[in-house]
Formats: sequence, C-alpha cells, structure tokens
Amino acid sequence: MRLSEFDYEYPAELVAKFPEKKRDHSRLLVVDKESGKIEHKHFYDILDFLKKGDLLVLNITKVFPARLFAVKDRTDAQVEVFLLRELSSNLWEIMVKPARKVRIGNKLIIAGHVQCDVIDNTVSGGRVVRFNNIEQEDLYKLIDSEGFSPLPPYIDREPTDEDKDRYQTVYATKRGAVAAPTAGLHFTEELLQKVKDKGVKICPVVLHIGLGTFSPVTVEDLKRHRMNSEFFEVDADSSIAINEARAKGRRIIAVGTSAVRALETVAISGFQISPRKGWTDKFIHPPYDFKVVDAIITNFHQPKSTLIMQIAAFGGYELTMRAYKEAIKEKYRLFSYGDAMFIK
Repeated sequence: MRLSEFDYEYPAELVAKFPEKKRDHSRLLVVDKESGKIEHKHFYDILDFLKKGDLLVLNITKVFPARLFAVKDRTDAQVEVFLLRELSSNLWEIMVKPARKVRIGNKLIIAGHVQCDVIDNTVSGGRVVRFNNIEQEDLYKLIDSEGFSPLPPYIDREPTDEDKDRYQTVYATKRGAVAAPTAGLHFTEELLQKVKDKGVKICPVVLHIGLGTFSPVTVEDLKRHRMNSEFFEVDADSSIAINEARAKGRRIIAVGTSAVRALETVAISGFQISPRKGWTDKFIHPPYDFKVVDAIITNFHQPKSTLIMQIAAFGGYELTMRAYKEAIKEKYRLFSYGDAMFIK
C-alpha cells in the first residue's frame, strides 16, 4: 500500500488538548472485524466485551519528564533539551532546539549548576551529551523535578503539573518512555480490578516509546520506510502466560500499538513467543499476518502515521478507514488524550 492511502481529513477542534476528567469516561468505538459492525460506547463498557480467560497485555513503560531547558556556557542562549534515551550512566542521546546553536564541544548548564558536555552528533540530527558533576540517581531526581511532560507536538500547549499524572498509565512501572502508550491512559485502578474480577488475566510487557513515534513517514512506498529502534522486553512469566493462552484458544488482547509491536517482535514459529529483550524496529503495515494478537484496544492516530497503518493491518484497511470516518462524524476526540477504539 501507499502512504497517501492513509491520509484523512479531520476538524482541528477534535484534537484533544486535555484529558477527559475521568480516565474511563472517554468514549469507546467498538469495531467487530467479522461482521463490520460499529458500536458507540464509553470506555468503562470495555468490561462487556471482555471474557473470562482473556489475556490482557499491558505495556508498563513509564514516561519520564524528558523536556528540560538549559543555557550554553559563557552565553545567555537558552536551549531546549529533549532527553531521548540513556546510553549508559550519565551518557544520553538528546534532541536540542534550536539545533544550529549546539555543537560538539559546547557545554550546557541545566538548573543553574548541572553541566553536560556535547560530545557527538547522531544520524537523526540529535546530540550525545555526558553529564559531569552529578550522580546518576541525583540526575533522575533533577529530571523529575525540573523536567516537563513530553507532550506530543499536536497538543500545542505548554505542559502542566497535571500532565505528569495524566500523561501516564496507572500501571506504569518501568521508566524509559518519552511518549505514553496512550491506549492505556483510559484504565483506572478500579476498572483494572473489575477486569481481574471477571476472570481476565493481565500480563505486562515493556516497550519504551521513543520520539520516533511522531516522526512522519516521508516515502510513498511503505516498504522503504524504516522505524526508529525502541527498547522492548517480554519476560519469562509473560511468555508463559501468552503461550498458555494461545494453546487454550483464549484471546490475547493488546492494549496499544506498542504492546502489539512487542508481542509481534518476539513471535517465533508455531505462533509461540519466547522471552526476549533488546531493540525493535518492527514496522507493521498491510498486508501483515498477525501471529499473537487477537484484539486491540487503541486510540485514534494521526493521518499517514505508522500507528494507523498498524491498525489498518489488523482491522482491515476498508473497515479501519470507515471506523475513522464514523468517529469523526460522531465527534470523537482524537489522538493521545482522545477517545479509544476496541477492534475485536
């Protein structure tokens, strides 16, 4: 398929700038792949569509406040620093703005006293920096206190203190993402308990979502697109749970496109998975034969994004685009802080 086939128009006012007041009160578009039926619900109604024995797979990555501000040594020039990932102790890959002002050999100062040296460029236009006068644990504390939530650019507002809580799932435990697995934002602790009480099993995976999730696809031929690598982990306990569910014919339901990528990355022959961790650049787009996932909970994604391509691969191109058209007609809230969709 071609990039242009994943374009669609939407009113700008449908882009959710703030989260719903109650997480599980977002709307839920339910799509049945077999019948093509589309239903309009609320997220708390997800209980009606889950069955005893289902396995719900959650991405437990935790977003850290990756956006910081610094000044260049011996100047008053302010620079925005976006922490992408920790390469080793106190060595980080970052993006800077304005990039033209930051070169190898420059020293950046954060919070008036924490220094980092710019030691290299990256192929994606970023920089590699080394923090010099701070211990690793103290650096984490500094990031948590001085950093801002890395909201997606389309939200187009300054982050607030509330975003540190709401741009985060209630089950986030593994620090490392610079973007939230937004399908999980709708779950509350109470709703998850009701899910468990219904006999649905829950298992965790990790995929640390990077800034590349917002990178545009720039080639019309999708086979030429290359995803940015992201760290993932599927541990032994989760592997056992997933393989047992598959062996017993129970549904495996992925919460979010990131959970899907982690699961499909570790799939091996015979539709079994094995415990693994590492880096994945797996790009799922039509046509694709899913080996693990039976249903997906997801948000609505930007036009021409790799995320809508993955959903179209799972739900079918025609049905997915029809569902998006229906959601826009019914004024669903779009993107990270927007409403949800369940494809079964």
